[in-house]
Amino acid sequence: MLATPTNEPDVAAGGRAQALAAPLDAYTRGCARLARACMWTSVFGLICLIIAVSLQIFGRHVLNSTPTWAESLALLLVLYVTMLGAAVGVRDAGHIGFESLLDALPAAGQRRLRIFIHLLVLLFGVLMAWNCGVLAESVAAYKIPNLGISNAWKYIPATLSGTLIALFSIEHIIAILRNQKVVPAWR
Repeated sequence: MLATPTNEPDVAAGGRAQALAAPLDAYTRGCARLARACMWTSVFGLICLIIAVSLQIFGRHVLNSTPTWAESLALLLVLYVTMLGAAVGVRDAGHIGFESLLDALPAAGQRRLRIFIHLLVLLFGVLMAWNCGVLAESVAAYKIPNLGISNAWKYIPATLSGTLIALFSIEHIIAILRNQKVVPAWR
């Protein structure tokens, strides 16, 4: 008697889904670790920023001689702190959103619109990373006067942030397609 392959496609599809789930779960875990590392880096940068500004104030008001590098360092640190924080804000959905149109749609429409929104954010991240990388390359030969480092360091945070925004947008799209939610990095 011949066996009928009634449930073989289901088993094969389930096996493929299971095989695909592990890398997607690993990608999500990697994004969560990356977001946590970015937040800890931002916290460290914020502490350094506070120290640099405090030295600047102390130098100006107590020593009557402001350290020349403190302001330039503080401005550079602001870029790193805000750009890394912005990328994590995209991942953790900590940004401003208008939900009224989304709530007015049926469930299928909401899903499509969420994917479309994350595709737009992905495009924004890619374009930001690319163009800021081009800017960094174009000014790499110039130096930040008070720090003596390449002017490209001013554009690296936005390049990094754009890359992270793209990665985190992909994570959101995958989560929507899998009917899951992205768990914020700090939980």
